Amino acid sequence: MADWVTISSLATAGGTLVLAAATFASVRSANRAARVAERSLLLGIRPVLASSRLDEDPAEEVTFGTGRAFTVPAGTALIEDEGDAIYLAMTVRNVGAGIGVIHGWYLHADWDPRTPRPEPESFRRQTRDLYVPSGDSSFWQGGLYEADEALKAGVRRALATEERLMIDLLYGDHEGGQRTISRFVIGERDDQLLSGVVRHWSLEGIDPHGGGLPAPRP
Repeated sequence: MADWVTISSLATAGGTLVLAAATFASVRSANRAARVAERSLLLGIRPVLASSRLDEDPAEEVTFGTGRAFTVPAGTALIEDEGDAIYLAMTVRNVGAGIGVIHGWYLHADWDPRTPRPEPESFRRQTRDLYVPSGDSSFWQGGLYEADEALKAGVRRALATEERLMIDLLYGDHEGGQRTISRFVIGERDDQLLSGVVRHWSLEGIDPHGGGLPAPRP
């Protein structure tokens, strides 16, 4: 004679298990869809800074807090040594989809492409936020003053020997997220100081330069 109580219990347990599996699959699918939607949203506001287009983008008028003002042609950099101060500027273009806000900078007086990126807390904070519209050009600026004698000496040495300089810019989107470090190289060519971007680091995602890849050659 069939034990209907046992059969009923097993059927209920089986149904509960099937329902739990379906619920798990549904939740997992929903989470995946939410991650994809969030990723798409972030891509829509992500800034990516690069060098402005030489002879195509407009020149930028850069004014410093001391009152000094300079015109910086597209695709170039400015290093103006006035003894007590060295004024630095560089034209940039935002090739990303969102507004970029430059928050800080880090100057490397010694050229070495193997130099790891500095930590965000070691960057010099901009006196004012510098906005770079999506698909448009703008500029970055910085200055070396009385407290920067060692770094000023390194910049002068690089200029005298025609060595390249590296400048890392720390920036993010207009909401303060998606922080990124982009490394620019400044070097002289045809009596101009030209700038070019060589690397990007996302501080909130996977490092594309990781994964056990060998270090670049000098």
